[in-house]
Amino acid sequence: MSEPPTADSVLPPAPGAEQYLALDFVNSVIALPGGQFVDLLGTPEAVNRWLAERGLAPSDAGVREMCATQLRSLREQIRGLFASRVAGVPALPAALSAVNDALTRAPTAPLLYWDDKDGPYRAVPCPTNEILDRALAVLAANAADLLTGPDAERLTACGSAPCNRYLLRHGRRHWCSVRCGDRARAARAYARRAQPKEG
Repeated sequence: MSEPPTADSVLPPAPGAEQYLALDFVNSVIALPGGQFVDLLGTPEAVNRWLAERGLAPSDAGVREMCATQLRSLREQIRGLFASRVAGVPALPAALSAVNDALTRAPTAPLLYWDDKDGPYRAVPCPTNEILDRALAVLAANAADLLTGPDAERLTACGSAPCNRYLLRHGRRHWCSVRCGDRARAARAYARRAQPKEG
């Protein structure tokens, strides 16, 4: 059985992904030439591994499909917000709602409960739910920080089709990796050669 793909085995992290976990998060589904996709959050086991590698969950968290689905859903909503920011168009209300909901999911204090025999007490919620809620809140907060901070002006989509990753632009660079830059330059060179000569 072959090893599951990692981000580095497909493409290196995009510029800015080391600084912003949310950028790494939205880039966890990668479009490749030929209509192929690699989803680093494609299975509950892959989600558990991705979260553990980033310190968002213990390696034995036991992520289930329902949790993985919630995480992938938040990823798509944040991708939508990034796309809106890059295009300079208003964000979809559903995307804003999803991020704000995730921001409020992680309780900052133990909640109040009531036991029929012993009365009121405070405790943190179920640990598995708490792990997912905390991960969703951290990712949403990081996305909100990126979108509202000074680096938001540098956020851009990779300029090499079919790549769907986002990056923080440095200078004139508009590609998430050397591979995408090479592909874009080759496509431009091919387009120049394919143009009919006038004369």
